[in-house]
Amino acid sequence: MARYFVELAYKGTNYHGWQIQQNAHSVQEEINKALSTLLQEEIMITGAGRTDTGVHAEQLFAHFDSIQPIDAAQLLFKLNSFLPTDIACKQIFEVKEDDHARFSATYRTYEYRISTTKNPFTTELAHYFPYKLDVAKMNEAAELLIQETDFSCFSKSKTDTFTNMCHITEAYWKNHNEQLIFTITANRFLRNMVRAIVGTLLDVGQQKIKVEELTEIIASKNRSNAGKSVPAHGLFLTKIGYPFLKEVKG
Repeated sequence: MARYFVELAYKGTNYHGWQIQQNAHSVQEEINKALSTLLQEEIMITGAGRTDTGVHAEQLFAHFDSIQPIDAAQLLFKLNSFLPTDIACKQIFEVKEDDHARFSATYRTYEYRISTTKNPFTTELAHYFPYKLDVAKMNEAAELLIQETDFSCFSKSKTDTFTNMCHITEAYWKNHNEQLIFTITANRFLRNMVRAIVGTLLDVGQQKIKVEELTEIIASKNRSNAGKSVPAHGLFLTKIGYPFLKEVKG
């Protein structure tokens, strides 16, 4: 039995998230089906995380085990032929049997993309928000997130997580090609966390709340004190880090 990592990218518009669900179309289901067909064995792929309905991924790693030796280059070509046009496989490579797509990951980076002008070509890939924002204040508030703390105030109330502690290492806004992009990196994220953070920072940018109030909101651990969650279609998982990845890829 050998373990393989798969690097994927997908547009989440037509899927009810990554994870397999009853009576719902998922990214994981499509990949399981394609790999099982190609390898002629039942494959259950495990992802590094579970993106929600409508969320996109520019980089997501997943792993699967196979009882047979695999020609990675040949499988990569065939897999991309089987997968829908909105899911792409970038590479497949063998790893150690205890390397895990989810638990071995050391960090994850997300971007939330806001279109500041109306653009018919980004309606599924950015949140249109034409209102005036104080980006400097939003960045000042974002800096308060860079610490290890309990982020319950940004999490959905009913989750199966054992802790709401997360270690955020970067969080900032930047303007790029008529878009306002929020980048955030952490060791782990809670369900709905990034979208709730963005909604709260937009409140800061519109002067609905003050920068210093963010500290009070986090300390409250109460979701109702934070801002509304922004729509899913502006959210992208962009990068996942592993301690062994450079070594594996050479």
